Amino acid sequence: MYTRIMKFQPMMKRSLSGMKSFCSDDVDLEDGKLAKDRERTAHLHVLGKVHNQALLSGIAYCISSCSMILVNKFVLSSYDFSGGIFLMVYQNLVSVIIVSFLSFSGIILTEPLTWRLIKVWLPVNVIFVGMLITSIFSLKYINVAMVTILKNVTNVITAVGEMYLFNKHHDNKVWVALFFMIISAISGGITDLTFHAVGYSWQFLNCLLTASYSLTLRRIMDTAKQVSKSGNLNEFSMVLLNNVLSLPLGLVLLVAFNEVDYLSKTPLLRMPVFWLVLTASGLLGLAISFTSMWFLHQTGATTYSLVGSLNKIPLSIAGILLFNVPTTPENFSSILFGLLAGVFFAKAKMMERT
Repeated sequence: MYTRIMKFQPMMKRSLSGMKSFCSDDVDLEDGKLAKDRERTAHLHVLGKVHNQALLSGIAYCISSCSMILVNKFVLSSYDFSGGIFLMVYQNLVSVIIVSFLSFSGIILTEPLTWRLIKVWLPVNVIFVGMLITSIFSLKYINVAMVTILKNVTNVITAVGEMYLFNKHHDNKVWVALFFMIISAISGGITDLTFHAVGYSWQFLNCLLTASYSLTLRRIMDTAKQVSKSGNLNEFSMVLLNNVLSLPLGLVLLVAFNEVDYLSKTPLLRMPVFWLVLTASGLLGLAISFTSMWFLHQTGATTYSLVGSLNKIPLSIAGILLFNVPTTPENFSSILFGLLAGVFFAKAKMMERT
């Protein structure tokens, strides 16, 4: 009996770790069928857990990413808050506190921040801060639906940058999708009843900085890993590194953009409810980092990019309805066309990878 138990244990371990084999040659014929049934049940249980994890992570990612943009829009427009840099600094401070706590508790692993690593990462962080600030500034003036469409321009700039910097050639379907994105952005801007030149300027600058961040990160990643103590730089370390380095730069920008004077006078900072909303936005910002990593780990890059594109559709509709954005059939058609172009782009990239 002891021999049989010892024979079943390795098989159960292999089954629970996701292996596809359901039988073993060293199982005697008397108990072979029972062992197979147990292994098949355990394997199906694991598959069910994996599918549930993928579904849960996908839902969590979609909710957090949509909520983050909507909450930021609520802070900037509904409260008419003009402290965009302060909003970024506070959100990043919330992220630093939580990630540091999780790291000290041993729940997650982060790379120690050394001067060598900071010096290598600093150029990326400057772009990162610019990307966040321009995103907040544009969101104050532009409705959520148009922001999601105009962000598609980032894909165009990134594709051109990859071609010139990394000699990467894209499939014709990718270029067609990118062309559709440009058309939808132009037509959407022309038909936008709430068009704001300042907001569109900030958004175009945000597209440039977002593409630059992606391209620069790709170039500097290997160097950053080499100067790190462990020789590796996981996503949690990048979240901590970006947010920690953004704080002193954000404080400098607070003074440079004269937000300190505005913050000292605005009554909003004396409202507990407003601080609650600000904290929620910081938590959601961190939630995007965690849920995106979780979802990417449970599925893959192709599913992640496709869901990200599809997620813009309910986000755009919610933005129009929640903030009572005036629109026309032409503008709504341009937004819908841009959203579908984003989905077509994601599918074209999927086919390009295969």
